[in-house]
Amino acid sequence: MSFLLHGVGVSEGIAIGHAHLASPATLDVTHYLLPRNQIDHEVERLKHAFATVRLELETLQASVSEGPAFAEFNAFIELHHMILDDPTLSDSAVNCIIQTQCNAEWAIHQQMEVLIAQFEAIEDAYLRERKADVTQVVERILKVLLGLPGYIPPPLKHDGSSILVAHDLSPADVMQYKQHQFAAFLTDLGGITSHTAIVARSLNIPSIVAMQHAHQIIYNNDLLIVDGSRGIVIVNPDKHILAEYRLKKNQLDLEKRKLKRLRTLPTITLDGSIIELHANIELPQDIGPVKESGAAGIGLFRSEFLFLNRDNLPCEEEQFEAYRVVAESMQEMPVTIRTFDLGADKNLKHTIHRAATNPALGLRAIRLSLAEPVMFLTQLRAILRASAYGNVRILIPMLSGDFEIAQTLQCIEQAKQQLREAHQPFDEAIPVGGMIEIPAAALCIASFIRKLDFLSIGTNDLIQYTLAIDRVDETVAHLYDPLHPAVLWLLSKIIHSANLENIPVSLCGEIAGDIQYTRLLLGMGLKQFSMYPAQILTIKQEILKSHLPLIRPLTKRF
Repeated sequence: MSFLLHGVGVSEGIAIGHAHLASPATLDVTHYLLPRNQIDHEVERLKHAFATVRLELETLQASVSEGPAFAEFNAFIELHHMILDDPTLSDSAVNCIIQTQCNAEWAIHQQMEVLIAQFEAIEDAYLRERKADVTQVVERILKVLLGLPGYIPPPLKHDGSSILVAHDLSPADVMQYKQHQFAAFLTDLGGITSHTAIVARSLNIPSIVAMQHAHQIIYNNDLLIVDGSRGIVIVNPDKHILAEYRLKKNQLDLEKRKLKRLRTLPTITLDGSIIELHANIELPQDIGPVKESGAAGIGLFRSEFLFLNRDNLPCEEEQFEAYRVVAESMQEMPVTIRTFDLGADKNLKHTIHRAATNPALGLRAIRLSLAEPVMFLTQLRAILRASAYGNVRILIPMLSGDFEIAQTLQCIEQAKQQLREAHQPFDEAIPVGGMIEIPAAALCIASFIRKLDFLSIGTNDLIQYTLAIDRVDETVAHLYDPLHPAVLWLLSKIIHSANLENIPVSLCGEIAGDIQYTRLLLGMGLKQFSMYPAQILTIKQEILKSHLPLIRPLTKRF
């Protein structure tokens, strides 16, 4: 029988293949009492399971080579190591065995439930999703205790046509999944901000999460069509639907091959207007895909990713080396480094954070930087030093007005003076820009234009703050609308004001890489876009077909 399932598509593409089910170990836990004389042995059995999983993670970490997803994968493995080493999990499970005389499987499963309940009480959606990491670590421990393999079994067929269907997958599982050459994966759990989704997108693997009960409904060897773009799965399709999707898949593959021919072409509209397409990156390891895409520079280097998933702050030398590598690799093309946008859902592990009703409106980004001047000056010195090795620019996130701009420029001057005294070379005329992602900044744009060298529009937060919608809250996600009249008015005002004063302005939010907004932004006068490297050629193709004199009149009303 043919039927349709819906989920959340986290990585685009179409895959056709047969289902391969992976069973979660957490569903197979039983409870039994132990004699007193076996308690010590049971504790040792649990400790051995922890040690085995630790070795598994180390082996996985060593087996993955450098690549687009290496940094993310390495960070996830480190996070799972920390969960393993957390006494809240291990010591509590041992105490449970000693006090209640239960088996190790039951003890670790019970402690997992306690930790998950704590995560579920967290208001922030991103942090709440981190409960999946606890589950994934406990699942590995249970597999050792139950004598099950700690890895995903190979696919039914080795021709890349099997589709993995699981209750949940850890990032480590996803990496193994890639090595097994599955065609796609589906999970009952997960969300757009889950670690697995992030890895899937960076690997460009068709995938759908949050499918609820797909693991129970789909059977081994069922024929599946996975449409990652639309977030749908067709189970046992009839021959007509199958033929239609095979044609769609072939067309997509052909389009991708054709797009590669555009890599070296200049990005110029039909009327001769030059447009710049830059790339967004998180880590130095992302430079490879940037070069393959033909990007004209780095429009957004999210430096906070150097700070996350670690127990200590990176020192000035470590930061300098990361920035220098990118600057040198881009060979005089612009590299825009955003100072850390920490806070909200991206917190440092070594700091104590007070509870906030709405973290997105709290101490984050430039507010946190100015509140932690030592940390901020360390980063500024590292960026300034890197400017001696390439075309580096400093971008400040979440500025709201004159006072923050003045404080920031003062800190930059202080960092410059420290380097002068240390006889460290740097670009004295390094450009300093500001993110426009708060409505107040958009409404006071004249002040930003007078005091800064360039602007970058962060539409993700600008839309969130303008419409008062938490963009990671699934219950209001449908209200997150880039085409809302208020949003369009603000975008038009920012771009028009910057162009009028000859101040460079770029857009680095998600809509920069979404083809349905390309002509709208061109019509508003945007000349610089910044997006993930994988999106650049698609947007370039749309720009090459555009004629600005025909588009501009359509956007005048904004």
